[in-house]
Amino acid sequence: MTWTLPNILTAGRLLAAPGVAVMFIYFTRPYADWFALILFVTAALTDWIDGYLAREWKQETKMGAMLDPIADKAMVVIALMVIVGYSSMSPWLVLPATVILFREVFVSGLREFLGDVAGTLKVTKLAKWKTTAQMVAIAILFAQGVFEHYFGMTVYGMDEAMVIAIIDGQQPDLHGLGWKLQGMVWSGNIGLGLLWVAAALTLITGVDYFRKALPLLKEDR
Repeated sequence: MTWTLPNILTAGRLLAAPGVAVMFIYFTRPYADWFALILFVTAALTDWIDGYLAREWKQETKMGAMLDPIADKAMVVIALMVIVGYSSMSPWLVLPATVILFREVFVSGLREFLGDVAGTLKVTKLAKWKTTAQMVAIAILFAQGVFEHYFGMTVYGMDEAMVIAIIDGQQPDLHGLGWKLQGMVWSGNIGLGLLWVAAALTLITGVDYFRKALPLLKEDR
């Protein structure tokens, strides 16, 4: 194995994937949300950096080619597991997450079955957009968790009438209740919308991959 800088970054991204979940074990919220968001965004950025460096420095290796998709999938799967686990289990969140997880498991199993032949099925640009949409959606949903908990901490001890009066502008907003609520709502809606876009791209690329693999799955006569 050749430990070039691109490969080290890829391995670091792979190790960061379970680290996102660990944040919620050792830290309380919203600190766990902050640390998970920072770790996830930092790791996601290395997905572009390590690929760029490997191409520019001509350091593309078999280990990097093997670890890169595994790291991407581990990050997405674990992050979605955490987000769904700490959510209200809304079907609007669970359904696209299920589509994404099912596709990743299905395609991974298909690649394992095809073995070396799977390398002939090239990654499309649409698949790269799919990964990007997943990463951005997850990062925004982690940000939504940050806003949600700061909003909850601010309204703690207030009665409902006071909260409504502050939001409606009838009472002075001394603690930034308005922008915390807007941040929570907007990040939640944008993150969820992007997750549905990612789920659609995931489904399309999964079907395309299966269609390309079909000739390789035919029984020998």
